[in-house]
Amino acid sequence: MEPVTLTTERLLLRTFTPDDTDEVYAACQDPDIQRWTTIPSPYARADAEGFTGRMVPDGWRYDTEYTFAVRPRAGGPLLAAASLHHPRTGAWEIGFWTAREHRGRGYTTETVTALAHWAFRRLACTRLEWRAEVGNTASRAVAERAGFTMEGTLRAGLPNKGTLRDCWIAALLPSDVGLVPAQPYLPKDTGRQGTGRLDTGRQQSPSGV
Repeated sequence: MEPVTLTTERLLLRTFTPDDTDEVYAACQDPDIQRWTTIPSPYARADAEGFTGRMVPDGWRYDTEYTFAVRPRAGGPLLAAASLHHPRTGAWEIGFWTAREHRGRGYTTETVTALAHWAFRRLACTRLEWRAEVGNTASRAVAERAGFTMEGTLRAGLPNKGTLRDCWIAALLPSDVGLVPAQPYLPKDTGRQGTGRLDTGRQQSPSGV
């Protein structure tokens, strides 16, 4: 896929380019980003160069990961990064980090919401997953504000820096945000054995992002 640009009320989401390298390098010096994400630690300038110059364009080129730089819609500093990755049988996973000085303003929740709508509409995503190491309460708060349903804890479910970590997992479905799912969904019926409600996603679809 060719890189796309998305907009929200406040934000511009576009692919990273080598011109973003300095800001990526600066943001990723934050100990919290190094602690809770899978980026290298310590984080060298060569890591930022590899991210903006090779990893991001390769993800778009081979349809394995769609990564976006998040900036103010009217122009300004790098606020956050977010990606859709690990595609499997219709499902995708979302990941993100926010620059320390721009946290607490709802930018990342706005970004996640926009990417969810894009994934459901453009990628025919059937299930959008979020995973984070147990204890990453800031990331969990973003997922919950974006409407994800927490589903449990996966033991040894997240490899990070050579160690397997327990992780939380949550998911968002098209019908959770009022969109028509790419495939009908038959949820477990907790009321009557052997029957279920077929969710065909007939909810009203909101306007596009």
